[in-house]
Amino acid sequence: MTDLSAEITEHRRRDDTTAAPRAGLVLATACIAQVMVVLDVSVVNVALPSIATDLGFAPGGLSWVVNAYTLVFGGLLLLGGRFADFVGHRVAMLWGLTVFGITSVLGGLAQTPGQLIAARAGQGLAGALLAPLSLAVIMVAFPTGKARSRAVGTWAMVAAAASALGVLLGGLLTQWLSWRWILFVNVPIVVLGLALAWKSLSGAATARIKRLDVPGAFLVTLAVTALVNGLIRAGEHGWGTLGAGLSFVVAVVAGLAFVVWELRGASEPLVRFGMLRARSVWVANLVVLFIGAATVAGFYFASLFLQNVLHYSPLRAGCAFVPFCIGTIAGSMLSGRLTARLGTRPVLATGLALGALGMLLFGLMDENSTFLDGFLLPSLVASVGVGLCMVSNTSLATSAALPHEAGMISGLINASRQIGGSLGLAILTTVAATHGTPSSAADRTRQLVDGYERAFFVTAAFCAVAAVIAVVFVRDAAPTAPVEAPHDGAPTDTAQPEAG
Repeated sequence: MTDLSAEITEHRRRDDTTAAPRAGLVLATACIAQVMVVLDVSVVNVALPSIATDLGFAPGGLSWVVNAYTLVFGGLLLLGGRFADFVGHRVAMLWGLTVFGITSVLGGLAQTPGQLIAARAGQGLAGALLAPLSLAVIMVAFPTGKARSRAVGTWAMVAAAASALGVLLGGLLTQWLSWRWILFVNVPIVVLGLALAWKSLSGAATARIKRLDVPGAFLVTLAVTALVNGLIRAGEHGWGTLGAGLSFVVAVVAGLAFVVWELRGASEPLVRFGMLRARSVWVANLVVLFIGAATVAGFYFASLFLQNVLHYSPLRAGCAFVPFCIGTIAGSMLSGRLTARLGTRPVLATGLALGALGMLLFGLMDENSTFLDGFLLPSLVASVGVGLCMVSNTSLATSAALPHEAGMISGLINASRQIGGSLGLAILTTVAATHGTPSSAADRTRQLVDGYERAFFVTAAFCAVAAVIAVVFVRDAAPTAPVEAPHDGAPTDTAQPEAG
């Protein structure tokens, strides 16, 4: 038997309630890495006006403070997950944290728009390594069953809370200190993460491969980057523009070439397509595609509603999201207990249904709404739903993961969420667009409310579709050991057992 076979035997042998040595420190390291990645997405939004004023961004250029991160992050997620498996989790985590810290400092010291955009791209590179790695180290340190479910629940809860708190933190730092501190704040987090990673993570590589699939990495990076770029251009300039169309063509051609290469040309594929036959893997990735579309767009339009319709300041808008954060934590804490009693399917479907209801209630707000009678209730309903479904869906995705494929599955689930968020935001930006010149400020406000209402209703539809997918396709069954992949890395003809 090979070393891989021995590892799989050990993976199957462990009791469901036990975990690897130093598993608690591994979980803390994973949570810190994920907090930085999530914060970096949400904390920058409320600081954009201050950044534009300070650095003198040209009209239309400010969006690249966000887009530079999104393009690099989305394009390199799959490669980041596989690279972590190849070089070892400790080395990958140390490199990812170091690059994140350095680029954060450079971004905070930026004196020109180009310098800040370049630093944000560097953060995207580090994030593409850290995001899949933060989940991969949990899958290796914790066995399948209750121990992993609890760990994944904690990870998902921390990530969801960080996303909600990022809006508040961005408002606080921007108003009380400077927009530069939304980047400098990463430095102490990086230092703590480096210390924990050095002490807790193994230095051995988890993948039994001799080389990285460079052609596959290039093709999938090109495909995902072109897709995200096309979605960004479509959201900003319209779906019929030449730039968006060319990007989509490149994405399709590169995507098809990637599939052909992985199936026919790669000796050690970047993605083992046989793994996608497992119901738990493809269902979880499909569901998270819709979750990403709903949550990213929901945050975006809720923030715009508070500032453009209710005329909240950035700090006040950030504070308005505190109940959302509390609801997300509550939903995440409930998810593990409810899943243990009821199974994944009812918990996931209920969370998505609550998300749909919350988004529907957001769509009923108007210019006369207040925080108490308009914003609070949908925030609580949607946030509890998000907490329930994110934790249960992440547990579903990782339930059949082998240690040596942890980075691969983590990269897939993060890439699906990122693509879903970009796609949802691009679609809903078009849906919410206003047309015509308003004759008064009241008419302008009415136009905004109508656009946001349409966007929230479509977001509710995203959650509803995901709920139907969960009800129809998720199967709750006794945990079964994952099926071993062929030693040569080729796709297997035998599907992994259904899990969930």
